[in-house]
Amino acid sequence: MSALTYLQFRPQHALGRAFALAFAVHAVLLAVMFLGVRWQSHPAESVTVELWEPPTPPPPEPVVEAPKPPPQKVEAPKPEPVIRKPDIVEKAAPKPKPQPEAKPKPEAKAVPPKDDEFQKRMMREQLALEQKKFEDERRRVDEQRRKADAERTAREAAAASRNKALSDYENRIRAKVKQNWILPQDLSGNPEAIFDVVQLPTGEVISVKLSKTSGNPAYDAAVERAILKSSPLPLPEPRSLFDRQLKLTFRPRD
Repeated sequence: MSALTYLQFRPQHALGRAFALAFAVHAVLLAVMFLGVRWQSHPAESVTVELWEPPTPPPPEPVVEAPKPPPQKVEAPKPEPVIRKPDIVEKAAPKPKPQPEAKPKPEAKAVPPKDDEFQKRMMREQLALEQKKFEDERRRVDEQRRKADAERTAREAAAASRNKALSDYENRIRAKVKQNWILPQDLSGNPEAIFDVVQLPTGEVISVKLSKTSGNPAYDAAVERAILKSSPLPLPEPRSLFDRQLKLTFRPRD
């Protein structure tokens, strides 16, 4: 017999005891679980709710009015006893003396109320204030007018003085140029020629250009030569009138 055959058919003596022990353990476990569940189950507690209504308040007690006192009886006034006067002859009352006639008092002059006096004083003060404002405004306007007139007069005087100084300056230049020109013999009339002259601050002539011809070329050329020959030109007085560019007009008869 081989070893495999021996192992397959070897008797197992402890197998029954193992099954019995396992069955006993499972039986004990089921018993413990059953008893534990029964011990923990309790019947459900019932909750009783009692409904009640609030007590109804008692009705208010009726108000008992106090009994009114009986009306008092008003007794009629007793008539006063009539006292008879003794029969005595009354003396005649003396006649009143005539009083002197009252002379009419002179009527007092009506005094104006204080409010009227106050209003009049306020009106006078207001009028005086407005009059003062008017006078101040008039003085201010007059002062401005006088100041403007003085400034205008000063400007006009300065312009006149400047124009006179420029005229004298140009006349001195023309006088010097006339000293140096040689006019043509057949010149007739008083022809006018205008030249643009550029000069240095010392009066030395840089350039001369004919701006307006006189219609006589010989006269124009003679004047141009005279301007160049007159260099340096006279300087103005005051020196503030000096200008590098001059526009000079020449007429032989002037």
